[in-house]
Amino acid sequence: MFFASDNWAGAHEAIAQRLLSASTGFAAAYGNSDLDKKVQARFSEVFERDVAVFFVSTGTAANSLSLASVQRPGGITFCHSEAHVIEDECGAPEFFSNASRLVAVSGEFGKIDPAQLSAKIAGYPEDAVHHGRASAVTITQATEIGTVYSLPEIGEISSIARKRNLPLHMDGARFANALVALGATPAEMTWKRGVDILSFGGTKNGCWCAEAIVFFNPDEAKEMPFIRKRAAQLFSKSRFIAAQFDAYFEEELWLGLARHSNSMADHLRAGIGASNSARLAWPTASNEVFAVITKSAAKTAESRGAKFYEWPIPVSMPELVSDNETLIRLVTSFATTEADVDGFLKCLAA
Repeated sequence: MFFASDNWAGAHEAIAQRLLSASTGFAAAYGNSDLDKKVQARFSEVFERDVAVFFVSTGTAANSLSLASVQRPGGITFCHSEAHVIEDECGAPEFFSNASRLVAVSGEFGKIDPAQLSAKIAGYPEDAVHHGRASAVTITQATEIGTVYSLPEIGEISSIARKRNLPLHMDGARFANALVALGATPAEMTWKRGVDILSFGGTKNGCWCAEAIVFFNPDEAKEMPFIRKRAAQLFSKSRFIAAQFDAYFEEELWLGLARHSNSMADHLRAGIGASNSARLAWPTASNEVFAVITKSAAKTAESRGAKFYEWPIPVSMPELVSDNETLIRLVTSFATTEADVDGFLKCLAA
């Protein structure tokens, strides 16, 4: 019963096999192999337009280098107050973008409030040399608390950014989970709604170690080869990342894996909603479930092998948990089974 994180899951068999088949023979290095070029072309097919793709090793690298590519002296990037870039990346976005700053924007359920974003951006006029200047906006899809921006919500954020000519970046560590939750196409959830740069995550959804930075206007990616190299993210044997994505996209495996993990989360949500010792903390749509459970139920579940994290109570929900309760996060993955979910729900019933 492993619900601590989708990072705990291993790699899907098809992806592991593709890595094994790519491990023999010789191939051009540094992204110049036939397999690299094939996968780069596949990204353009997936997103229905020509894109520039840069493989990196981690989501933190993808986010940090994406934001570094659009920074300028005194640069400010606007993000949600609970976003991964500001809470969980050890200052990497600031480090790689020459000490640019992240400014938090509030909003319910993990999503930037458009009115708050407009007000925050207005606080940094272009000629305010002492305060710095607006450089970018970043959103997380799916969000850090399991919710998903709708297509109109993404478009609204983009429209606000456009008024100041700010590029919009999307942190897509759980991109596939958000995509299938919305029933949208990759194009509809990104460039058709004004997203300029995407951190495309595969590691949480069945890959070994595969992340990519996607520019929807290749002309805006001219500095990225140098930024990536300087950050030590240019792999000599990049075909091993390409091999993972090659299997990931084949016959839409990536979407099938995300549908499965979301389905297991739906099963969890339904069971928790019917429980007497637990309740859903807020509605979620992806593969993350947040629940308020009694402390005794948490101890019982842990004693029976369940793995999950206690979660900080959001500032906007100070009265969510009583003295005998705790807030937990449960994350499903492509490897989660119905037996895992049923076993956890039995722990709650006990």
